Amino acid sequence: MKKTAIALVLITAGTAALAHSGVTNKDVMARMMVMSSISDQMKVIGSMAKGETAFDADAVNAALIEIAAQSAQVPAMFETPATDPKSEALPVIWEQWDSFTEHAREAETLAERLAGTVSAPSDLGPVLGQLGATCKACHSTYRE
Repeated sequence: MKKTAIALVLITAGTAALAHSGVTNKDVMARMMVMSSISDQMKVIGSMAKGETAFDADAVNAALIEIAAQSAQVPAMFETPATDPKSEALPVIWEQWDSFTEHAREAETLAERLAGTVSAPSDLGPVLGQLGATCKACHSTYRE
């Protein structure tokens, strides 16, 4: 199990680096990597919910812990109002900073609360629904 998780992290890191090729601003690249990590963990959960991969409660709960950890980093990643042509971040982030950081804290808190609660495939839909709503709430305002 641990070897599989380590392999997944390495593959994910390589994939994220390719997806963000051409980004020249180091601050933008750092925040894109954090957001990609959250996305990758959501994909772990989503692939199980769709039946594409076998259900693994430990992997889901580990993904939730990682989503919480990465979400905790979001405000720091956006403190510098850096831009890059490849960035999807909208300037309104810095105009509505308190609201933006509150969205990140909500995602962190929710993922922390859900971590350790997943024990059956039937838990996946509600988890994805709740987490997806926090992602959408932020992305609909602050992302292209």
